[in-house]
Amino acid sequence: MQTPDELFGDLFKDVQLKKIFPDNKTFVDSTPNRKPEDIVADYKKLLSPSVDTIRQFVKENFMIPESTSSGYHATIKNNVVDHIEELWQVLKRSADKPVDGSSLLALPKPYIVPGGRFREIYYWDSYFTMLGLAESGLWEVIENMIENFAFLINSIGFIPNGNRSYFLSRSQPPYFSCMVELLASKKGDEIYHRYFEAMMKEYDYWMDKSYPTLHVVYLDEGMILNRYYDQLYTPRLESFIEDDELQKEYKGDASLLFRNLRSACESGWDFSGRWFTDGKTFTNIDTTNILPVDLNCLLYHLELSIAKAATISGDATLQNEFAIRSENRKSAIEKYFYNTNDGWYYDFKIDKNKCSHQKTIAGITPFFFNIPAKEKITMAASMIQKYFLHAGGVVTTLIHTKQQWDWPNGWAPLQWITIKSLDNYGRKDVAIEIAKRWSSLNIKVYKDTGKLMEKYNVIETDITAGGGEYPSQDGFGWTNGVLLKLIKTYHL
Repeated sequence: MQTPDELFGDLFKDVQLKKIFPDNKTFVDSTPNRKPEDIVADYKKLLSPSVDTIRQFVKENFMIPESTSSGYHATIKNNVVDHIEELWQVLKRSADKPVDGSSLLALPKPYIVPGGRFREIYYWDSYFTMLGLAESGLWEVIENMIENFAFLINSIGFIPNGNRSYFLSRSQPPYFSCMVELLASKKGDEIYHRYFEAMMKEYDYWMDKSYPTLHVVYLDEGMILNRYYDQLYTPRLESFIEDDELQKEYKGDASLLFRNLRSACESGWDFSGRWFTDGKTFTNIDTTNILPVDLNCLLYHLELSIAKAATISGDATLQNEFAIRSENRKSAIEKYFYNTNDGWYYDFKIDKNKCSHQKTIAGITPFFFNIPAKEKITMAASMIQKYFLHAGGVVTTLIHTKQQWDWPNGWAPLQWITIKSLDNYGRKDVAIEIAKRWSSLNIKVYKDTGKLMEKYNVIETDITAGGGEYPSQDGFGWTNGVLLKLIKTYHL
């Protein structure tokens, strides 16, 4: 499938670089209203078009998308649960029909989008959205979304960042096996058998068997761990102007810069000082040099899930193979990511052959997947209380970069991972405290604005969260899902 730059050539570049739209994502999400080749031919007839001429040309030849929730206005209710139940319908999309020249990858089943500028399904967002859909009893929607992801795996070999052609060079944190586990909790273990092949194909993608992506890194003693690694080394189409301007500041090979920017997008944490060698600036981004602790925990869960699916399917040989693989990864996680001095898990720097010194909330993820020994929760809980827990929940990192995945912002998926991790290990006291603080902040902002937001400032709860390449979005799929799950689980 051709991407917008391949389809529209100079028109694409002119629209993005001349800032015809405030957000570069707008044009790549636009739908041509006639054949792309005819549009390109007519554009070539324009000689040195002005900004106004280009804007008019685009208006005449494309259907320009609006924000997902632009036509929706909430009536503020006392009960936020009612609001979330209404939002499921606002954020729901019907099965897609392929459109010539559109960047949208058509999906066969209905699905939920995050909201705002995010008009398509997103991979890791969807798992946390499903947590709330389950509490709403919308199991058919969950199953449809999993079917869509299986369709993507079977048709292109992996689940892309989102169902857009310009995302076909990368995936996102691999939560597919967690989605399978969630659906199996309702429909039984037959679900593992149904998605056995899809999980195997996703595993092959991450282990570089189906694409030469270089996600795999070989370490001492034959141990294997994984990193994020986008397949391309060019500017992102949806952030073309940002990447073009950033390369002017970059002193090295621009292709390396673009690869690392894209790979950070595969992490879902786009962007954070977590990926910067100096912890501060974009021009020091070094994503592919980092083995992320949370990614490897997710692949551990995928290996366990494949072993379980193999057992259910009667394949004892494969079950044994993946049981061994999961145990090997578990050992590698303990060896390469755990700091015995403070009891926290850190990312691993490949070139330095040692752990990063930077604390991030990703370090709690091993507890989410029940990897550490029970006694390790004591130090981890103390680390959360000392460094991460604030008035509105847990902060993502401890560094101030003005990037949206750093201090002072908190994000719904990371709140849930932290809360569930603590609960898994018997620290319900801290788990409930985080749940209360995060939920209270969400509800407060909702009552003030009528909206549930993409992210929140958990330090100064009267200030709107910010930072990053675009304004904070409302909607918002994973915030709705996690908030509803917390309300129901902890009777808030």
